[in-house]
Amino acid sequence: MNTTTKQISGSSDAWKRAPTKFVDVGGTQFAYRQLGPDNGVPVIFLNHLAAELDRWDPRVVDGIAARRRVIVFDNRGVGLSEGSAPTSVEAMARDAIAFIRALGYKQVDLFGFSLGGFVSQVIALEAPELVRKIILAGTGPAGGAGIDQVTSLTIRDMIKAGLTFKHPEYYLFFTGSPNGRRSARDFLQRLKERAANRDKGVSIKAFRNQLKAIHAWGVQTPSDLSRIRQPVLVANGDHDRMVPSGNSVDLARRLPNSELVLYDDAGHGGVFQHHGAFVKKALEFLEAA
Repeated sequence: MNTTTKQISGSSDAWKRAPTKFVDVGGTQFAYRQLGPDNGVPVIFLNHLAAELDRWDPRVVDGIAARRRVIVFDNRGVGLSEGSAPTSVEAMARDAIAFIRALGYKQVDLFGFSLGGFVSQVIALEAPELVRKIILAGTGPAGGAGIDQVTSLTIRDMIKAGLTFKHPEYYLFFTGSPNGRRSARDFLQRLKERAANRDKGVSIKAFRNQLKAIHAWGVQTPSDLSRIRQPVLVANGDHDRMVPSGNSVDLARRLPNSELVLYDDAGHGGVFQHHGAFVKKALEFLEAA
């Protein structure tokens, strides 16, 4: 295996050492970490339900940061960021836009996973001049099939996880096949690699507010995605239970400049299960002319 391949697969361990920083966003302190080359258009990572900085897969962060500037942040009221978590995706998007501008960037790439993918779509619609390219993973459009059921599915799997002494993501993010279960264990183990200076867990209030935002997204009138003209990479597992995989197909169909990747025997966390292939594809997409 050559050096380039190692970098693409995320062999660096810079993520577990990246310091947590803070920036003032309209009087509110937002927590973030950044790593990778200090040049070019940065990639802003937008996180999922009940997730703070340390819920990102180190292989994905380090893999993309091997060649691109990566910025990961806690949105308002999440983790170490101040304030109260919004109850709408639109408000989360406004906060994300303000965060990006507070860092002084005029243009960025977006990588939105799950809830972060909802937020990314709104950013692209509301501030198109700010966005160069977008990666949407494990996500779906406003009004997408089954998104309004995320709350009930999440609660059921949280109860199941408690009864079986597992993390909820063991069930929510991965399939029940032997390969899926093995990938779930590996993923959850990787999340423990950062031992020091970890983020603060998501509060119950923030979790509830995020669930309200997701439910509202699931029942609202669909947006006109033809307005998003930027190149978009849509990625997911072929058996996503949280945001059913058909939503990824629908996104790719409705976005005028998109391509779709579905990973076999993979669920909501397909980009984490297939992190090597995903990072390679993501870098190719981001670096294409």
